[in-house]
This record gives sequence, structure tokens and C-alpha cells, in this order.
Amino acid sequence: MFWYSLLIAAVGAERLAELRVARRNTAWSRERGGVEAGRRHYPLLVIAHTGLLVGCLVETWAADRPFVPALGWPMLAVVLAAQALRWWCIHTLGPRWNTRIVVVPGLPLVAAGPYRWLPHPNYVAVAAEGIALPLVHGAWVTATVFTLCNTALLTVRIRAEDAALRAAAPRPAG
Repeated sequence: MFWYSLLIAAVGAERLAELRVARRNTAWSRERGGVEAGRRHYPLLVIAHTGLLVGCLVETWAADRPFVPALGWPMLAVVLAAQALRWWCIHTLGPRWNTRIVVVPGLPLVAAGPYRWLPHPNYVAVAAEGIALPLVHGAWVTATVFTLCNTALLTVRIRAEDAALRAAAPRPAG
């Protein structure tokens, strides 16, 4: 349980690092005329992601979930792969990456890194982590509840993000 708590704390610290990057990138985008979309659902995303971390710990402690190596180790590998994918996305988008939807009008879509293959690879990382992180220590209720909430939120978010990107896309000359 100690090591799992340490893992959850590390993921929490990683989230705080993401927020620092996002704050810096928001300033960069706004200096270039960036427009924010999807503000109404953002607080729900924050609640869901905070709930994921809290739920992992509470369920594991309260329900006395054991570490099952046959499940725990593969799920840890998925968590680590999701982190790698997330930071690949952050690196690829550079100052355009954000936890919010802030789009600078006129910038073309990024088609490098994982965006060559997927339109929203960061959300793949979020979904994978949301399932795997709780299951590292058998917190299946947390994995289920987060996945259901996250699916609903990402449905709204992806629509809002796609609409914002279309509205801000460069217009053909002539």
C-alpha cells in the first residue's frame, strides 16, 4: 500500500507540473490572440481527475484491496505508457498544449508526433490511465466510475475542441 500511495502522489505531482506548463502556455496563447472554448466543462474535468486520485487511495484503503501482481504489474506498465504518451503530446504541441481549450486563430493543426496517427492522442493517454491507475491496486470501482464520467466529459470536450479548432483554422487565400 505504501508504494501505491507513492505512485498516486507521483501522479498528483505530475498533474501539478502539467498545470504549471498549462499556465505558461495559456499566457503564450493569449499573447497571440488565443481564444478559450469549453470553459463550462473544465471544472468538471478538474473534479473528475482529482476524484480519480482520491478514489484510488480511498477505495484501496477502505475496501482493503490487495495488490494482485498478475493485474497490478501490467496496469503499472499501462500507466507508465500513458504518461509517456501524454508528455509526447505536450512536447509535440509545445506552447500550444494546454489543459484548457485555448486556440490561437490562424495556426495550422499539428500533424507531427502522435498527432500523425490520432486526432486526440492525449485523451487516449487520459482514458488509459483512468482505467489502469486504479487497477494497479485493484480499485475497480474507481476505474469504472472514472471511466464513465471521463467518457461523458471527453464527448463534450472533444466536440468543443474540434469546433474551436475548425473556427480558428487558417482560411485559404483568395
